[in-house]
Amino acid sequence: MNIGIDIDDTIANTYDVLFKYLQEYTKDDIIEDRDRTNKDALAQMYHTKLSSEENRQGKDFFDKYYEKAVINVEPKEQAVEKVNILKEEGNQIYFITARFPSKKFDVEKLTKEWLEKYNIQYDKLILNSQNKLLAATENHIDIFIDDNVKHCTAIANAGIKTYMMDTVVNKDFEDKQIERVYSWAQLYQEIKSYKETMK
Repeated sequence: MNIGIDIDDTIANTYDVLFKYLQEYTKDDIIEDRDRTNKDALAQMYHTKLSSEENRQGKDFFDKYYEKAVINVEPKEQAVEKVNILKEEGNQIYFITARFPSKKFDVEKLTKEWLEKYNIQYDKLILNSQNKLLAATENHIDIFIDDNVKHCTAIANAGIKTYMMDTVVNKDFEDKQIERVYSWAQLYQEIKSYKETMK
């Protein structure tokens, strides 16, 4: 099977890294508004203000911390092991990420170096994918894994088996077409069971 996998907050603990930088970036706001010091409030800020490349505050934030996040993020627990097992079992692994170009560093180079650093096996890396449904369709993806509500919904609606990795940002979202998973250990078992039903 062709398996499409997001990188940030799906195989990598990107939010944990950005949360640290976000606290530093927004420290003046936090001092002024002490109700925003909890992680859920900062997650909402990350999602609504900083995840958009077109947002001025988001541009400022990513200009300062984007490269650091790409370099310093670590894989989620068992992500490397389970992705490599899926590859060894004969699946094609496509990393489909919305990581966007930067004038300050080569995003593709650093992403490939990160995958190599952790010995993550894959067949294709697709960067700057703002329309992941198009990428999934063009690459004949059978199973799709992401943490982003928009991408998961679009791909599930197209009839592609979709799993959503649980995160702080998407925790309140529910859709019967999309299976929420909480770890790579669970996800691997879900994929294994799904493949059995397809025989």
